Amino acid sequence: MRRLIFVVLAVLVAIAAAAGVIYSRVDRPFKGYTGPEQFVEVPAGAGPAAIGRRLVERGVVRDALTWRIAVFKSGEARSLKAGEYRFAGELRPADVIGKLARGEVFLRPITFPEGLTIQEMAKLFESHGFGSAASFAAAARNGALVSALDPKAPDLEGYLYPETYPLPRRADAATLVRSMVTRFEQVMGSDLRDAGATRGLPVREVVTLASLVEKETARPEERPAVAAVYLNRLKTGMGLQCDPTVIYALQKAGKYTGNLTRPDLAFDSPYNTYRYAGLPPGPIAAPGRPSIEAVLRPADVDYLYFVSRNDGSHVFSRTYEEHRAKVREFQVDYFKGK
Repeated sequence: MRRLIFVVLAVLVAIAAAAGVIYSRVDRPFKGYTGPEQFVEVPAGAGPAAIGRRLVERGVVRDALTWRIAVFKSGEARSLKAGEYRFAGELRPADVIGKLARGEVFLRPITFPEGLTIQEMAKLFESHGFGSAASFAAAARNGALVSALDPKAPDLEGYLYPETYPLPRRADAATLVRSMVTRFEQVMGSDLRDAGATRGLPVREVVTLASLVEKETARPEERPAVAAVYLNRLKTGMGLQCDPTVIYALQKAGKYTGNLTRPDLAFDSPYNTYRYAGLPPGPIAAPGRPSIEAVLRPADVDYLYFVSRNDGSHVFSRTYEEHRAKVREFQVDYFKGK
């Protein structure tokens, strides 16, 4: 009997020792992969056991038993979220579980500044390593995505909202483009659409005018005045004579050299507002909300002209005579003195 008790006690001690070793692993940092980082994709609908197998295979967690105990201790079995995760350095199972429970999926940001064209956005998309410029340009030709706002849109020029977008490593162009359109729809909410309707401006005309404003000035305080100039010109039947529209026309034709010349102003394109009165056929870039608001709430001025001061700002004029004097001062005389 005494011998049996001794055996039982020995077994219990061994079990306790083994349990102690196993439980100690739950709090022990581990790194079982060779590189500086490891990525693990957690599929939607995967349970704790399936997630654990992936983590063990990738060397993020020591073994399946350690994982099961850690998940049990954490009480987070139902909170583990799908997505791609990045792990670096030695981590305790609790750290791994916390990351998955919080949904800290790996994302890389890409920022599209205001005033970019689709082609410029496509190059940026490619330069960040997300995919080819061609794939982005192809996705941006899907004008049907904005048919509710602009039934005439042949593509998404002007409707890809300029902002920072956090993307997973394998983000495809079509998904990003849809996100950018969704963001545009959020920005161009009912308040701005109603303001446009009050002014008799459909969404397409608002965005087209806003894209001109965006390209003409980077100074927030000038945008309402620039918008007023273009709206005043449209009212009087004057040509808009907007240099960025000519540049856009040349870019679409693959003829822009980086410098706008006098002969370029005669380039035959419906986007050339020196040759054709009224608005160009559509937006020439992606405007931000401030430029859109400037079109809908322009300055209460009767300006018809403006010219660059060569420092990023502009001087505005009401008459052609005033404008000629300012052109002479800030363009002719300024460059003579250089």
